[in-house]
Amino acid sequence: MNTKEIELKIESVPIVCEYPDVFPKELPGLPPIRETEFGIELALDTTPISIAPYRIAPTELKELKAQLQELTDKGFTRPSYSPWGAPILFVKKKDGSMRLCIDYRKLNKVTVKNKYPLLRIVDLFDQLKGATVLLVRVKDSDVPKIAFRTRYGHYEFLVIPFGLTNAPSIFMDLMNLIFLAIFG
Repeated sequence: MNTKEIELKIESVPIVCEYPDVFPKELPGLPPIRETEFGIELALDTTPISIAPYRIAPTELKELKAQLQELTDKGFTRPSYSPWGAPILFVKKKDGSMRLCIDYRKLNKVTVKNKYPLLRIVDLFDQLKGATVLLVRVKDSDVPKIAFRTRYGHYEFLVIPFGLTNAPSIFMDLMNLIFLAIFG
C-alpha cells in the first residue's frame, strides 16, 4: 500500500471542469462587494503598530518584487501611507516556491477575537486544500491596519491576506451565507 499523500489538483475535480466560469484559473481582480466584509475591531487604547522590515535574502528580494507586482496588478494590494506596518517574510512551500507572509502577530494580539463557531481546524484545512483567503474584501476603514512594510515600499491589502486572526471565521460566515442561499 502506498502511504504517500496524493495531492489533488483543482483541475481534476469534475465539478470544476464542468463550470469553468465559476472556477477560473486566475482570479480576475477584487472580489465583488458582498454582505460579508472583513473588519478589525481593536482593543481600547490601541495605537498604530509599525515594525521595521525584516532582512531578507537577495533571492527573496527578487521574489518579493514579483509577488508585489502580481498582487498590485490584480488589485489585491495598493501603495500605502498608513501609520500601521507589519514586516514580511518568506516561507518555502513543499513545491519549492515561496509564500509571502506578513507577520501580523502584534496586530492579532490587539484584535478582538470573533466567537464564530468553526469547523475543527483539521477539517477546515482539508476542505481548503491550501487555498488562500483572497476572496473577501476588507472594510475600507480597516485597510490601513493591515499595511505591510517591504524594502520596495509600504503596501496594504484590500482583501483578507493569510495570517489575520479573524479571517477563518469571516470566511466561514461567507461560506455559510453562500450555501444557505443555494441550498436553503
